[in-house]
Amino acid sequence: MKQFQFGYKTYEQFWNELTKIRQWQNARIVSKIVLQVYSVELESSIFQKMFAAIDEILPDAIYLGCSTNGNIIDGKIAKSDIIIVCTIFEYPSTHVQILQYDFKDFDSAEMANQLNAVVSHNPWVTAIEFLVTIRGKSMTTFCDRMSNIREDVVLFGGGAFAPDLSSSKACVYSNEHGYSNDGAIFMLLGGEDFHIETLYIAGWKPLGRVFRVTAADGCILKELDYKPAYDAYYKYLSIKNDENFFYNTLEFPFLYQHNGIDLLRAPVASNADGSLVMTSDMDEDVNARIAYGDPWTILESVHQGGERIRAFQPEIIHIYSCAARKTFWGTDEVSKETLPFQTIAPTSGFFTSGEFLRTGKYLNQHNVTLVIAAMREGKKSCKPKTFEMQKEVFSGKVSMINRLATFIEAATEELEEANRKLALSVITDGMTQLLNRSEITRLIRCAVKQKSKKEINLCLVMLDIDDFKRVNDTCGHKEGDNVIIALSDILRETAKTQENISAGRWGGEEFMLLFQDYPTDDVQAIAECIRREFSETAFEKSEPKTVSIGIVTIQNAETPDAACIRVDNALYEAKKSGKNKIVVL
Repeated sequence: MKQFQFGYKTYEQFWNELTKIRQWQNARIVSKIVLQVYSVELESSIFQKMFAAIDEILPDAIYLGCSTNGNIIDGKIAKSDIIIVCTIFEYPSTHVQILQYDFKDFDSAEMANQLNAVVSHNPWVTAIEFLVTIRGKSMTTFCDRMSNIREDVVLFGGGAFAPDLSSSKACVYSNEHGYSNDGAIFMLLGGEDFHIETLYIAGWKPLGRVFRVTAADGCILKELDYKPAYDAYYKYLSIKNDENFFYNTLEFPFLYQHNGIDLLRAPVASNADGSLVMTSDMDEDVNARIAYGDPWTILESVHQGGERIRAFQPEIIHIYSCAARKTFWGTDEVSKETLPFQTIAPTSGFFTSGEFLRTGKYLNQHNVTLVIAAMREGKKSCKPKTFEMQKEVFSGKVSMINRLATFIEAATEELEEANRKLALSVITDGMTQLLNRSEITRLIRCAVKQKSKKEINLCLVMLDIDDFKRVNDTCGHKEGDNVIIALSDILRETAKTQENISAGRWGGEEFMLLFQDYPTDDVQAIAECIRREFSETAFEKSEPKTVSIGIVTIQNAETPDAACIRVDNALYEAKKSGKNKIVVL
């Protein structure tokens, strides 16, 4: 595998570069030639002239490309508005196929279905690289359908963009169907001698408190913690809902987990009702935090990713980098995270409106992320290259922001821990550390409500220490507390080691257990173990104590209050009929 990279300066220079590639091709064994053309220009006439030259000089070449927010050549940001990356595959076993679709003819789900069919009929396919115009679209269905493609196929790509970050204009083009301002191009790669390694790099860290997504509709994020989503940016970052909203929030995306990995989602705009238009869909009922770019974390992630790519020993490296990262670093500094890969292999790519990568089974749409695709033909070299990174020392604004963010993160962790303890104290009985009566009552009501929707077996177990007053009267209240704590420890350990059991102090020496989805016979067996273990517990001053137990199975349409009355009656029968026993009603 061989690669040529160059920027477009003049048509004559472009013609000469293509001629050099043709001469190189004539002198060697060549399997496939692929030219990838990336441009911050969107005017179709520019490309038509370029494509005519390719067709004439390299008639067997495959070409594809898209509009971008900037380009990467030789590992660093390109000065040229248009770059050409020519990859020459040398192994006869390597296959390359281009498919192009237009959104006016196919929706994203239909595209994914057709790709699935193509892959199913072509076992040689190892990877699919794609370019797509995604602005103003939800790609969730596309990602979900693409996740059904054979699991050994690597999926990666990027969203076409424009020089103006707020613009929705973009285009893709190939020798398959030419220029399109609303479409997608897929390059299928594979063969027994073709190998690929992919990874993604974020480096953005959570900042401040955790929010719950309480309302979302596709890419419209409506509410966080039941409040308009925009409030989070205004309250915590003083970002106003004006024409600069997109630019001011670009470096502060939301971080949340989806398909088992952390994803970043950046807002595109804020609506009048306080909802946010996101770069991709967000799920409801998930936790999300505003994130910020930490330069040390980013570069450490680059170093780790670089070592992994180095071990793979690629011949070429392709990078999809979010335009937000260029905004974060600035044009002069953004190459810090891409140039190190050039020490391993020729590195090229572009700045995107969104990045795609399959992780495990799932294809995920990323934002504010760096997606790396490393490729080679044949076996690894016996002389692997080293991955070289310059040690960076940050000062000034970047250093100050990092230190402030570190302070906020530490303060937030302390506050969240305090809030967790406070929330726990509200629902916990101070002496026994079991749930208090209010909380166990709430759980019973919730379980009964759930039972009305889904048939599950619910049981209540009520316990009362026998002759407890005698302990206080003869041994003192401290020993009485020891007896209560001993039974509490048994109940807490039972709830800890068994699933779907909640244990609470009902009052005084009375306790309540809620069993969810347990057969009544199993509940009775566990209750018997509790009764026996407590009766064998020794105390410093008091003689061994016993406990009486009542058990009921909550009936369909039975209210929580009625069930609690019945289990109290069962406990009364256990007391009345001799104590230290279990009665099931």
